Amino acid sequence: MGDVLLQFIRASLPEELAAVLEDVLKAAESGNFLAILELPQVQILLGHEDNESTKETKKEDFGLWNDYIFRRLSQMLADRKSNRNDGEDVPSTEKAMYQRSLLLIVAVAALHAFIQSTVTGPPLPFNSAEALLPKDISGNASILSKTRSDLIASLGADGVAAYRLTADVELLCLAETILICPTIQKNEELSAWARFRVNFVHQRLLSEPAPSLQSAIYDDMESIAKLILSLDKVQAIKDIWPSFLLERASIHTHHGFDKKARVDLEEATTERKFEFALTGLMGKRTKFQQKDTSQLLVLARSAGSETNGTANEASKPTALDLNDDTLLESISFTENTASTDIKDESALPASLTSMDPSNQPLLDPLDSVILLSLAESIKNTNPVDGLTREQTVPYAERVLEGGSSNWQIYTQALLVRSRIEGYKSRTMERGLLQLQALVDQVIAETSGDGTTDAETGEKVTSFLPQAKEGEAASVEERLRYVFPLCSPSRWELEAELAARWVHIGGLRSALEIYERLEMWAEAALCYAATEKEDKARRMIRRQLFHATNGDDDTADLDEETWEGATRDPPPAEAPRFYCILGDIDQDLSMYEKAWEVSGRRYARAQRSLGQRYIAEKNYEKAAEAYSLSLKINALYHPAWFALGCAQLELLQFKNAVEAFSRCVQLDDQDAEAWSNLAAALLHLRPKAKTEVEGEDESPARRVTNHPRTDALKAFKRAANIKHDNYRIWSNVLAVAPSTEPPSWNDVVTAQRRICEIRGSTDGEKCVDAEVLDMLVKDAVRSEQVFDISRPGLPRMINELIEKHVKPLITFSPKLWSILATLYTHTSRPSSALECHEKAWRAVTSQPKWESGTEAEWNAVVDQTIDLVDAYETLGPREKTEGLAAGTGELVAKDWKFKVRSAVRSVMGKGRENWEDGDGWERLKGRLDELKGRD
Repeated sequence: MGDVLLQFIRASLPEELAAVLEDVLKAAESGNFLAILELPQVQILLGHEDNESTKETKKEDFGLWNDYIFRRLSQMLADRKSNRNDGEDVPSTEKAMYQRSLLLIVAVAALHAFIQSTVTGPPLPFNSAEALLPKDISGNASILSKTRSDLIASLGADGVAAYRLTADVELLCLAETILICPTIQKNEELSAWARFRVNFVHQRLLSEPAPSLQSAIYDDMESIAKLILSLDKVQAIKDIWPSFLLERASIHTHHGFDKKARVDLEEATTERKFEFALTGLMGKRTKFQQKDTSQLLVLARSAGSETNGTANEASKPTALDLNDDTLLESISFTENTASTDIKDESALPASLTSMDPSNQPLLDPLDSVILLSLAESIKNTNPVDGLTREQTVPYAERVLEGGSSNWQIYTQALLVRSRIEGYKSRTMERGLLQLQALVDQVIAETSGDGTTDAETGEKVTSFLPQAKEGEAASVEERLRYVFPLCSPSRWELEAELAARWVHIGGLRSALEIYERLEMWAEAALCYAATEKEDKARRMIRRQLFHATNGDDDTADLDEETWEGATRDPPPAEAPRFYCILGDIDQDLSMYEKAWEVSGRRYARAQRSLGQRYIAEKNYEKAAEAYSLSLKINALYHPAWFALGCAQLELLQFKNAVEAFSRCVQLDDQDAEAWSNLAAALLHLRPKAKTEVEGEDESPARRVTNHPRTDALKAFKRAANIKHDNYRIWSNVLAVAPSTEPPSWNDVVTAQRRICEIRGSTDGEKCVDAEVLDMLVKDAVRSEQVFDISRPGLPRMINELIEKHVKPLITFSPKLWSILATLYTHTSRPSSALECHEKAWRAVTSQPKWESGTEAEWNAVVDQTIDLVDAYETLGPREKTEGLAAGTGELVAKDWKFKVRSAVRSVMGKGRENWEDGDGWERLKGRLDELKGRD
């Protein structure tokens, strides 16, 4: 069975046309791409032959080969007189449909040939230059090199250059040229699937994502998603929707949209009825382990598979042994472990718990892709954020230990495992050697005759013996799942190996790889990271400038500083090189030069300027720089965030709201962006509209959308994302009372959460007494019956105070007064009076208040009068709490005596300093009132 897109194309063709194209489709599915390129129509397209419509079109009239092909393609599609390949005269409508369908298959075949040549192997059985390019180009090495260099340069996008040593680039350019033809785009809906594949392969040739390509990819993916879901006949194609979801998930992951990728992977899992679970079973992981402990593993079973099975003996790459003196090659599970210690056994399907974890069944290839894609989409290292890299090892191990029916999937599983093992000391060696083995395999299998590089003619050495004839997989098998797997090209894999060497300190090995691949930027960054900035600077300047004396050939590479004239034309990667120079030398002019040399398209140059201006607190220029970068790449989340921060500093709150709104649209899990959005909203004026209440009444203005309400929503969203960040909860607590109407439920939630987070360290200081006072007073005013026994705000307030606030109070008179108010209105007079007493003691227990400031004296006076009022109001009431409730006993039958004692105590201490003052007179007057009631 061939690639899912070819199946889709076959199913979408009318029966008669499908029969005519059957041989072409079979050739594409089996990987016989040369047979397709040798078809008469393709030979005409390539200029190897001519017909009436193309005979006047010559390669010499075009600068680029793909422009020449595009012109011939347009002429062929516009020709109404030419015949089909069998020589039969056919109606123009049928002929046009035949031509378009054939060309679509040619584009797919060219793309697959490019992938075979650069990603999967085996080596192409033909020379792509001879098959595609005119003889005068393919037969002349220097002209061929210049033609390919021009094609690679044409693949640059948004100031980002394509990899300069891309092999067989004419295959990719042929596919792209066909698929961007307006006639093909308009009439062949399925071309969108092939086009986003070509654009994604194109994207991966660039050193960083190009926004224009990214937009094109996502537009075409959206079109194909709608097409698949709208056509009934595509349901006959097995797994077409899950296959598309997995392919889209790989593109999401490449662009950093891991959450979107997880959504697609979950949907694909559901669609396929695939059951798997990450769980813990008892077993041993080391050779010297005496007791079984819980070991992480993935239990997985494809729909319709047997409960247990054995690994498939199909051809597959070599998996290296661990060879560690401590760790076992694989986990040794306890016998019958599936029925012993599974902590979450009740949550697992019976089909999984009944399996032998050491002998799980072979997975369907698409299900293996799901597990590998999940492992690749989980990159965080914080357990709070979900699974860590280390916890993703079992996903790759499940694919490897269960075997795989597909060569490319098994290869990808080895790669995924080696990536994860590179972060662990015990497995780092095996991870590095496995990656080296995969690099050797891919180089050998994509380099001409397998022993000599077709491009350089150099001997290809290999870490492991090469597969013998008949042991390796077919082209069809390797290409079947390569797009959802997002398998790397050979130079991407080598660059990854170099990065791994850098990680473990093997700088020389890394530099050898980078220099051989002519990845000068990566090599320079490698030097810069090891504090060899002079070497990094010279390496980059050599790409941009001539030697100081103007003679490059005689320059001493170890001493030359390359201060000569600028190279003209500049190298394709010049914008990136200038930015690296700017980073090394802290030179803003280099970023400006990068921006200009890219034709004002290289967004990173402006982002780098923005970062420098932010550091210098030049927020106006920073905002301008980030705005320019976002005109090129509007999907770059960090730039929107930085722009919003700059605009906050400039007090441009409306613009900041827009910037942070874009942030949260791109990543709705960014708590800082939500929080900053709320902060900006708080500074906006409320929107209002004019309303006419009646025919004779004048118009009235009414607030219809208060920014504070939106700000509260944003703060709440931030708090839900970062549930343990007390500062964000403090913002919720501050804003909630000021909305219209006040959001008291949110006040309760925020204050409770702050107490939970900071109560043990901050005590009563973590309670906002002012807000709590507003909450309680508003609640007792608005509630006709303040019933704490029924669900609702009164019960929530009572639980907040009893469970979270009261245990924290050690001194605060304000908090004791708030509790007193609550108890008073919930028929608990004894508790209320006790709180008034504690508030009074807290104030009067402060040292030297009687000789302090007038404010301190007045605070004592106020609290004393409050205590007097409390005794007078609550003392004569009957007790409603404890054992004395209902007995008629008073709360404080001697309340008058206690009042007089409290007032006289305060007056006695304050007589020397405050006699005859206002506070003194207030106390005296209150004491006289009490005497008058006797």
